[in-house]
Amino acid sequence: MQVNANAMNAMSTWMNNSANNVANVNTQTYKATQTTLSEEANSVVANSSTTENNTDLTTEFTDQIALEAGFEANTKPIQTEDEMIGSLLDMKA
Repeated sequence: MQVNANAMNAMSTWMNNSANNVANVNTQTYKATQTTLSEEANSVVANSSTTENNTDLTTEFTDQIALEAGFEANTKPIQTEDEMIGSLLDMKA
């Protein structure tokens, strides 16, 4: 479950960077932030770096769609565990 929570935190960081890129698409001197996910010590980590490019809306929007699906996929195991614990507590009571 902790891996799912870490992945959701990393994806949240990526989504924040993406939203910032989209918000600054018309800013002349703005340089986009590129974010990638990597695995370090059984944990998912977001790595961000500033690029020399402007914001590419096509990339940002497709990344946001993929991040939404990934975030949703990582919530399922947490919801299942919550339901299992609830059922166990109901049986115990």
